[in-house]
Amino acid sequence: MKRPLRPEEHRLWSVVAATLHPLPGRHTPSAPAEPVEPAPPAQTAPGKPPPGKLPPKRTPPGPSPAPKPKPPAVWPGPELIEPNRHHRIVRERDPIAARLDLHGLTYDAARATLDAFLLRAWEEGHRAVLVITGKGSRGTGDGALRRAAPEWLAAAHLRPIVAGVSEAHRRHGGGGALYVALKRKPRG
Repeated sequence: MKRPLRPEEHRLWSVVAATLHPLPGRHTPSAPAEPVEPAPPAQTAPGKPPPGKLPPKRTPPGPSPAPKPKPPAVWPGPELIEPNRHHRIVRERDPIAARLDLHGLTYDAARATLDAFLLRAWEEGHRAVLVITGKGSRGTGDGALRRAAPEWLAAAHLRPIVAGVSEAHRRHGGGGALYVALKRKPRG
């Protein structure tokens, strides 16, 4: 047998119900039709918060801490690899047909090498390749080549061959490497 809801449970339910979004074709559940009586004010000693209430937080005077920079909302390059395909590449069910290591190359040489590598891999019919960019001089993932590679892969001349890009799994280089999924070469 169900017990009747107490007034504070009715209030809690109305707060929860206000945050729900029903599935298509469904309606939002409503609170039971019983009238809700306001709770009597609690008697407390002066200067103490009522039971169940926390005192307001006091912030120390002075400058507020600077907000942390948010990561970009959108991948700064071509589309991400479709999740199932990404999983197959990580597990090497879709083999990584070729690898390119950009360590030690200058910015311009790295871009030219990457373009030539991707065009050659696509011509040979490869479907997935690994591009190792490195994490930068301090291993923080903010190296010049690491930042530039997604932009290079989004270039207009590579759109017909690049299907998607995503960060490599730890065993393939993690944040210092990228999986590049290539589109099928048209027959004929």
